[in-house]
Amino acid sequence: MSALMSTFVLFGGTGDLAKRKIIPALYSAFVNGRLTPNFRFIGAAREGLSDEEFQLRVANSLQTYASKVNGSAEQLSAFLALTGYAKIDAHNKTGTDDFEALKNRLPKDPEHTCLFYLAVGPDIFIPVVEQLAQHGLVEGNARVVVEKPLGRDAKSAKEINQALRTHLKENQIYRIDHYLGKEMVQNLLALRFANSFLEPLWNRKWIQDVQISISEQVGVETRGDFYDKTGALRDMVQNHLLQLVSIVAMEPPVNANPDAIRDEKVKVLRALRKFTPDEVAKKIVRGQYRAGAVDGQPVIGYQNEAGVPTSSRAETFVAIRAEIDNWRWAGVPFYLRTGKRMASRCAEITINFKPIPYSIFGKAQGPLRSNRLVITLQPEESVQLFMKAKEPGEGIRLSDVALNLDFAEASNSRRVESYERLLLDALHGDLTLFVRDDELGAAWEWIDPIMQAWDNDAEGLKSYIAGSWGPAAASYLLAQHGAAWGEEYVENI
Repeated sequence: MSALMSTFVLFGGTGDLAKRKIIPALYSAFVNGRLTPNFRFIGAAREGLSDEEFQLRVANSLQTYASKVNGSAEQLSAFLALTGYAKIDAHNKTGTDDFEALKNRLPKDPEHTCLFYLAVGPDIFIPVVEQLAQHGLVEGNARVVVEKPLGRDAKSAKEINQALRTHLKENQIYRIDHYLGKEMVQNLLALRFANSFLEPLWNRKWIQDVQISISEQVGVETRGDFYDKTGALRDMVQNHLLQLVSIVAMEPPVNANPDAIRDEKVKVLRALRKFTPDEVAKKIVRGQYRAGAVDGQPVIGYQNEAGVPTSSRAETFVAIRAEIDNWRWAGVPFYLRTGKRMASRCAEITINFKPIPYSIFGKAQGPLRSNRLVITLQPEESVQLFMKAKEPGEGIRLSDVALNLDFAEASNSRRVESYERLLLDALHGDLTLFVRDDELGAAWEWIDPIMQAWDNDAEGLKSYIAGSWGPAAASYLLAQHGAAWGEEYVENI
């Protein structure tokens, strides 16, 4: 597969996201031959740098964050030779001269394809796009990638989308969510729609509940100021978790075209039952970590992190009991959980099937947890189907046995990291793994009532010890319905 673009322009090219994720992803694609020889990379930011000075920064970031790429010295030199820099200040009145200089660096060929990646704050999106449009840079094959967060609520997201659509067509806008670039997230589509035995079971008749959990061991690191204005609900639930919900719960699309898949995803988001203020208190737990220990090392509490006010009410943990009002999922709870400074780093989807109606083996024949399908996204990708089998020896004692699909062993192909995959998809014009405007709007409309209820609730924020699995209330959220998070079951058998 060869890339179709000519030029990749990275706004925010000197920022942290560029250094850690985007530039290493671009370099990996180059090293592995997935970019055409006519490819050019231009970093853009407010600093006044020469091409050579930016190339030095790129080399330093690759040395720090792209060690696994294993590119040769010759490949690094070749990549840097394709790299340039443009000083851009979208807010400055003289910024129009900056964009004119950028335009002069781009090929004049009408067939030329240019991808503009906006790794900047959302307040910069519109000024940049306006200037690109003013200088004729979003015509033809031009595409624009925008990073989250896209808004802070449904109203602001709608305003941003309307402003983007003033200058761009919908098929030119690539709203990126890096979780959708993970191999296992895409494998969810294959597991669901390429295997005949799963579809008859994938409904309220056979599924007890669905759990989707993304836990992180890290704290807010250097993002304290940003995170305190955002919180876990906006940072993780509104995008990553709801995207996973939509893929798990969607109906079979008519085909694998991007809009056919996204049509079904948005139906799920619109079917999510919205919360009343009373339901928010009963069905959602929010927490904030205090000092504790992670992997045996002491860590400070959230309110002691750099850039975080000591009286902060921002949540670093959220657990939700959600429901989808449609024929397939009515009555099946979807338990969503995400948090920082948790006991382990893991992203996991668990489908808990209903128990057998009657056991012929009696009540004391080992743990009789119902069958479950566990799809692990990180740290290692895997799919495990847990079934019951007899333990060796006299008599019948049942135990869980996992049918394990190990993707590392099943394929010798190189594993493509999420940002690299999404960059390549954007370069090829494939919108499947990017978020459409109606998806974004539906997600925010579900989130808004939760935020509004929290604004009027000064007491609902729970604390939890760093290195734990979150507030005790998150366990009770499931226990009151006879369910438990996966780690709690393991600890108790």
